[in-house]
Amino acid sequence: MTVAMNMKRQKIWRRRNLVIGLLVLLLPFLGSYLYNQFRTPGAMLTSENHMERPILSFWINDFWGGNLFAMSRGGVMCCKRIEGPTVKVTWILSRTGEQLRQGLKKENHEQTLPLPERQRNDVYLHVRFLPGNIVELKWSPGLISPFDEVPKLESNKVQGGGE
Repeated sequence: MTVAMNMKRQKIWRRRNLVIGLLVLLLPFLGSYLYNQFRTPGAMLTSENHMERPILSFWINDFWGGNLFAMSRGGVMCCKRIEGPTVKVTWILSRTGEQLRQGLKKENHEQTLPLPERQRNDVYLHVRFLPGNIVELKWSPGLISPFDEVPKLESNKVQGGGE
């Protein structure tokens, strides 16, 4: 009877050790999975320039966003956390060859803008530069621009960006 009880205890301890061993192996994976599910990932920047002047460089809170030709869209810059109620947008306006011949100079600009509310699935921060050095920011889950179409204003026609 003692031998039978001893074998039963050994089976119980083997099972316990097996379960404890599996938990020790699986807990780091479970912890990593849960951590990644609840943290907000870094943002990717994408941009569009609706001005007649190229943008030599721009930054969102010191996160470089690249450069843009006049009247063009940019690529994607990855990845940095962008947080807080506001962001500092800094950009340098360059000039085309024709604008250089007309005597236009480089211009440095900076604005502090409210950071739009970010949803859980938002990955891309879209930055849009409009005539008159107006900057807009919007979050989206994909690369498709969340902005409405750019209205064709009289100021665009004067700058040569009209119909």
